[in-house]
Amino acid sequence: MADTDSSLVDDRRATQPEGGEAIHRPKAKSLKPLALLLPYVARHWVTVTVALIFLVAAAAVSLAIPLLLGSAADAGSAAQGNAEELLSLVDRAFLWVALAAILSGVLGAVRFYFVSRFGERIAADLRKDLYAHLLKLSPRYHSQMRSGEAVSRLTADITLIETFLGSSASLATRTLLTTIGALTMMLVVNWKLGLTLLAMLPIAVLPVMAIGRVIRTMSNRAQSRLADAGAEAAEALDAIELVQAYNREQSRLGAFTEAVEATFEAAMRRIGARSIMIVLVSVLLFGGFVGVLWLGARAVATGEMSFGDLASMVLYALYAGSGFGMLAEVYGEVMRAAGAADRAAEVLNAEPEITAPEHPVALPATVTGALEFDDVTFRYGDETVSALEHFSLSVKPGEFVALVGPSGAGKTTVFRLALRLFDVQSGRIVLDGVSAMQADPRDWRQQFAYAPQESALFTGTAAQNIGFGTDNPDEALLENAARMAEAFEFLAEKDGLATDLGQKGRSLSGGQRQRVALARALVRDAPVLLLDEATSALDSESEAAVRRAISNAAEGRTTLVIAHRLSTVRRADRIIVMEHGRIVEEGNHDQLVAKGGLYARLAELQFAEG
Repeated sequence: MADTDSSLVDDRRATQPEGGEAIHRPKAKSLKPLALLLPYVARHWVTVTVALIFLVAAAAVSLAIPLLLGSAADAGSAAQGNAEELLSLVDRAFLWVALAAILSGVLGAVRFYFVSRFGERIAADLRKDLYAHLLKLSPRYHSQMRSGEAVSRLTADITLIETFLGSSASLATRTLLTTIGALTMMLVVNWKLGLTLLAMLPIAVLPVMAIGRVIRTMSNRAQSRLADAGAEAAEALDAIELVQAYNREQSRLGAFTEAVEATFEAAMRRIGARSIMIVLVSVLLFGGFVGVLWLGARAVATGEMSFGDLASMVLYALYAGSGFGMLAEVYGEVMRAAGAADRAAEVLNAEPEITAPEHPVALPATVTGALEFDDVTFRYGDETVSALEHFSLSVKPGEFVALVGPSGAGKTTVFRLALRLFDVQSGRIVLDGVSAMQADPRDWRQQFAYAPQESALFTGTAAQNIGFGTDNPDEALLENAARMAEAFEFLAEKDGLATDLGQKGRSLSGGQRQRVALARALVRDAPVLLLDEATSALDSESEAAVRRAISNAAEGRTTLVIAHRLSTVRRADRIIVMEHGRIVEEGNHDQLVAKGGLYARLAELQFAEG
């Protein structure tokens, strides 16, 4: 294990509250988080404008239908008993109703297309921006986030926003227009009944809004529980071999079941609250409408209004009543989207720890690989003990330097700082006269090739993995790197560079994965090569071959190697012995053995075991 892994684990645990959540998820208390979407909406204003035009047109045509039906109902009285004229008026009236219904359907279909396209486009843009920002955030930020948490925000949360933009927002806007339009038309048809209905609205709406706030909180909680269940599953499935080897299937299933049940309970509380809201909508809104329409029926009986006007009032009342019910339903979806936008904004607003200076200093056109650590002190998070303490090391161009020492000595931290995955608290790191803090991180990292202790491979072919660190490498370059890393022989037994390595390279053995990772480092033409435990998972025969490969790769470039197996570094130009973040010994193998210090004790233990 890398010597600073324990620090990162402790740092991660310190940020996780009881219950396993990592990053704090603020609950959406209003619609303000949806302001995150405004720049994306502005970017696609043409699509939005077209969708709104068709939405308003569809609503207007829809509102005209009750009025046309009312006119059709009154057609009989206009004909004054003439049967032929009566049929003509009725036919004409219902023809207009049919045309309005067809037009409403066509306009609705066009509106649906543009609104759905708009929602899909913004969801895709937001996903890309969110993923791009996650890639910029430091390893410290990702170490504080549970496995699967970031993926949940990219998938589940953005899906909620996509549903809101592509469906809920359009539905809410259309429903709001038709509801307001229906209320307005009720005032036009009969202002007395219309005013009576408007006076009753606050009595019905205020309780619904109060329950809506409760539903919003419950929706956020259910979404968080769902993310926890996903994270639990991702952790177990990612380590499936370990889970099965220790017969922990049932215990992991129990933990996942607990998380799923918590998700179910949170969802049921939300569903219960929404059910109560539906009852309130039915009783308060529709009960009020029935009362108003009762008054309308009495007015028809006394001759104060026509049957056609009453028919129009009935339809407009149904429009308004169903509209308020629909708005109550959509409100919960909108608040869920607001919570998802809040979580997305939390990631987008996170400031990357490693940033380029305002005026970066350019590295030399040809970097020689002169690397220097000048009085560097660094600690992880809130740790009181420094991983490196006043650490100074100067590596000459082309020099082969080995870092050895017990776990926790700070060896891997040297590599992390050299790659500028973290920034030092004091001191500086210099490459060819340029400080790491002065350079653009992308330009700085371009000068390093890195093979980590844990051979992280990606799903895909051997060629894709070996060529990961370069742009458009040719096959000859990839094959040469694979041969140098002693990886080409076992790949040739399959499909060569076209060999599918499986998910995360799991079709390979540990040693094979490490050799592919070494080939990936070798194929990159960088002046500084960093190898972290490059032979730790190899058998003796492969280790000897890789030692030769490292020796060949080190020619003409600065090479730093971390090794617990001292046989790997016996021929190093210099061996740096570290303990507690400091350099305690320095020299070649024979000099250090002669000193009889820490290196001599480590060598005696290893070679005695061998």
